[in-house]
Amino acid sequence: MSGKRVLLVATTVGYQIRSFGDAATRLGVRLVFASDRCDRLDDPWWDGAIPIRFHDEAQSVAAVVEACADTPPDGIVAVGDRPAVMAAKLAEALSLPGHPPQAAVVSRNKLMTREVLRAAGLHTPWFESLSLDSDVSELAQRIPYPAVVKPLALSGSRGVVRVNNVDEFRSAIDWLRNLLQTPDVRIERDEAHESALVESFIPGAEYAIEGLLTRGRFQLLAIFDKPDPLDGPFFEETIYRTPSVAPPAVQQRIVVAVMEAAAAIGLHHGAVHAECRVNEDGVYVLEVAARPIGGLCSKALRFRASRSALSEETSLEEILLRHAIGDDVSMYAREPRASGVMMIPIPRRGIYRRVEGLEAAQDVIGVGEVKITAKPDAPILPLPEGRSYLGFIFANATEPSGVDQALREAHSRLHFVIDREVALVTP
Repeated sequence: MSGKRVLLVATTVGYQIRSFGDAATRLGVRLVFASDRCDRLDDPWWDGAIPIRFHDEAQSVAAVVEACADTPPDGIVAVGDRPAVMAAKLAEALSLPGHPPQAAVVSRNKLMTREVLRAAGLHTPWFESLSLDSDVSELAQRIPYPAVVKPLALSGSRGVVRVNNVDEFRSAIDWLRNLLQTPDVRIERDEAHESALVESFIPGAEYAIEGLLTRGRFQLLAIFDKPDPLDGPFFEETIYRTPSVAPPAVQQRIVVAVMEAAAAIGLHHGAVHAECRVNEDGVYVLEVAARPIGGLCSKALRFRASRSALSEETSLEEILLRHAIGDDVSMYAREPRASGVMMIPIPRRGIYRRVEGLEAAQDVIGVGEVKITAKPDAPILPLPEGRSYLGFIFANATEPSGVDQALREAHSRLHFVIDREVALVTP
């Protein structure tokens, strides 16, 4: 494998970049980075990355193709939603296996995804899009409440709100309009942020699915249960736990629904991360993203090339790099132990100072690591307005219930010191 090169398309601040770097070192693969960093400084991060701009796809693709002209990469991997679209365009330009560009565009846009899944005859809630500059009076009267208001292209549950009546809908639209005008959103220069999606609320249990497509053939890597109910008004995720405790028949229906949704969208080769809800009516696929699971959550997944507990463990990043360079990864399966991650929620806005009880949390039986990612003395903002967590807790156990217990016990031992923001008043 020595000498193989993989183009990694990511944002500069992506959590997973270091994980891919570690995996590449173990495999003897060289990573070539393409990320949204300053193109006027001479390699400010000392990693030889190719500067790109996600809002300027044509120029960015041309820059990467030129930079790779003499030593083209053997494969490509994307980390994040916007990088997934860029990676698909780069794969096409560099003649590498990957998801088709239009499929990646559809997978990132919640409205396009709904339209494609409905056209394919898959379970889809009532939905309608609206311009955030429009008068919503007429729409507010005919929405089948309860409903959910969503931005079209923000990641995770940022900006997602449940509304139960006309007044809540109007308030949610006003709030979302303000959120999409904040500097960190406007800097994306994405036309999708000018509109919103409103759809009927789907009751039921929620699951996340991690998989790989190899030239259209789907390989299941994991089904995550989300044991905490996600019924609103906001939809901040906390615990992901695998293997699923859903009945085998339900798990099979989930996999089939995700495969059908991925095919309808047109995804073909590469990582996929799907979210779905299941109730008595069936499986509703919420999204199928053209990328792997985000943040540090991939650390909850370990794989083996055989079912033997003696075989060497492999990370998700290693599997993705192997897949990118054309290796057969079909023999890999998730480890026998149950595992999970808690994304530590931000309880309130303010200035994060420190965490107390870290050692006590790490001493909980089953907990593998408590990783605090919030930076001391930095402002923090909870979801759905914010876009991050305080950190991550990882745990393993023989049974899924033991994972839940360990994660919750560790979280209960943590105390986060958060000061109130102080408004500055100038004379």
